[in-house]
Amino acid sequence: MENYLTHGGLIAAVSLYAIGAATPGPSNLAIMDAAMCHGRLRALAMAAGVALGSQCWGWLAACGLAGVMREALWLMTAMKLAGGFYLLYLALSSARQAAAIEWAPAAAVPPAQDGIWRWLAQGAAMHIANPKAILVWLSIVTLALPKDGGAQQAFHVVWACGAVAVLVFCGYALVFSTEAARQGYLKLRRPFQAMLAAAFGWAGVRMLMTSSQST
Repeated sequence: MENYLTHGGLIAAVSLYAIGAATPGPSNLAIMDAAMCHGRLRALAMAAGVALGSQCWGWLAACGLAGVMREALWLMTAMKLAGGFYLLYLALSSARQAAAIEWAPAAAVPPAQDGIWRWLAQGAAMHIANPKAILVWLSIVTLALPKDGGAQQAFHVVWACGAVAVLVFCGYALVFSTEAARQGYLKLRRPFQAMLAAAFGWAGVRMLMTSSQST
């Protein structure tokens, strides 16, 4: 156990996951948007949902179900279609906010009335609706395992990357929910929402295109 925890492959895999998680993408941008527009609690709930969705795919990869998912082309295609349309919905929502002349902070609504669970589910859906995540996780797990590695070591990889996910995504929520970030958002709201719409739209179209190629 001790030798495995200091194994170079595990360190490389966790480092690779940390870089990927910290790189701005649709999930990170959504957390930033939630933090600046809707407050810290909602952003933390979304961050927890993103981490949970990532862990779901990680556990499936560790259990050896990645191969099954790759063979079930109909399931992969259906999930890609669902994920692509969901990202396009987020792109449309951001585009509407970019077009709005005025902005009223939704954080004025008490989190208990707004439904924290809804934000957690939205964060989880962003990852669960992306079946490519399990292939990424399969690469990470494979990279981390030693030649004689088994299921136990694979689960250690998922746990380690899960801890990194919580730190990274919750870090985004905490940093961008500060007053300085909110003031910056007030100044750059429309271009930021336009960038968010472009990022979601690009990711959604790309996912829909890959779904058509897999059929």
